[in-house]
Amino acid sequence: MTEFKIVLVEPKYPGNVGAVARVMMNFGFRDLIIVSDSFSVDDEECRKMAVHAQEVLDNALILPNFEEALSMVDYMAGTSSIESKNEKRHLRNALTLREFSSRAHEMEGIIGIAFGREDYGLFNDELRNCDVMLKIPTSDEYPSLNLSHAVGITLYEIFSQKGKISQPRPADRLEKEKLYEYFDKLLDSINYPEYKKENTKTMFRRIIGRAMLSKWEYHTLMGVLKKSMTK
Repeated sequence: MTEFKIVLVEPKYPGNVGAVARVMMNFGFRDLIIVSDSFSVDDEECRKMAVHAQEVLDNALILPNFEEALSMVDYMAGTSSIESKNEKRHLRNALTLREFSSRAHEMEGIIGIAFGREDYGLFNDELRNCDVMLKIPTSDEYPSLNLSHAVGITLYEIFSQKGKISQPRPADRLEKEKLYEYFDKLLDSINYPEYKKENTKTMFRRIIGRAMLSKWEYHTLMGVLKKSMTK
């Protein structure tokens, strides 16, 4: 079974968080994580905008940093309104929301969907640690969506695909981090050019993120990488 957690990173406006809680309830999502060292779900505007979704706010988990949110999921999708048009710049090469939504229910595990700050979005370091980046198609004239609108569109797409597919259990975050670790070692062992390493590591992470590896696929890949390191 797939479990989803909605992650809001350093939200600025309490009303937006309340509206997010409401739209989560509209589509049957209950797990909200707020990354902040100061946000309070008891803010009057937050509670007012949530309307009948007080339960989502009551059960919201507030964490001090994005790393802790990452540790709670098997797969993290980061969202951004800024997409790279250059296929060689892998950090902001986005998967379409529709493609992600059609495949998300194939996984059995915990999927996090991270939404960034209203003014700056997710920072590059945060996106780099996500398995995949998502972008909602919008007009080039004004691509940035209101936080609750972005969450609502994303959850609608996921909700519309619910129950259509069931597939094997995916590799979890610890397994994928081990895979990335061995890939890094492989680059070192072949004296891969230093100036290309960071971009290539990000490319590999994005490939694995789009693939949504099953445990069987993970173990097969790990076997290949381990064997290559022993020669």
